[in-house]
Amino acid sequence: MASASVLSEYKAPISAHFSPYDFNGGTVLAIAGNDFALIATDTRLSQGFAIHSRECPKTFTLTNNTILGCCGFHGDVLTLTKTLAARLQIFEKDHNKPMPTASIAAMLSTILYYRRFFPYYTHNVVAGLDEEGKGCVYSFDPVGCYEKESFRAKGSASAMLQPLLDNQIGGKNQNGYTAQSLTSTQCVALVKDVFTSAAERDIYTGDNIIISVVNKDGIKSEKFPLRRD
Repeated sequence: MASASVLSEYKAPISAHFSPYDFNGGTVLAIAGNDFALIATDTRLSQGFAIHSRECPKTFTLTNNTILGCCGFHGDVLTLTKTLAARLQIFEKDHNKPMPTASIAAMLSTILYYRRFFPYYTHNVVAGLDEEGKGCVYSFDPVGCYEKESFRAKGSASAMLQPLLDNQIGGKNQNGYTAQSLTSTQCVALVKDVFTSAAERDIYTGDNIIISVVNKDGIKSEKFPLRRD
């Protein structure tokens, strides 16, 4: 009886849950053309049903011909992009030239894999020109596995955008269009259409999109408005 009374004095174990991550929304889309690369991101920064900012683009210029699209947990986005900027500055000072797009993708893969046990909660896509002047797109998973692709959508609306891209430029329709057969003007028009559709269905995507086109002449960007509710 004495042992039973002692055990009854103990309380049930208390469990506590803490997550260092949060999801701040955002969508990234990239297309590799024959002599250009396009990347588009929205500008909404949200948390749940609250909108913190309507002017927070997820596009980061790395070099004169390479752009990173990064969304997800905004704190990790800021940390990752600062790390990349520092690494690129060191490379340019050591080699007297900017890092090529393929090398940037490999470096980003290494940075992500280094944090594989506590990964950056980010969706990353690198777009730019390769050494032959052709467009290229690299998509990443959170722990650094990456792949060179013709087009890729990442972020909160990726499940809606990726099937549409498969249909329109992935050869999964009767038209037979491919990313390489489209001009930059046609790709920009397509991106505006797919983001307009995504903003109607996804509360984490909206306000504006920043469309950046990389070609031999440099990087040109434009802003296109989306719904703001």
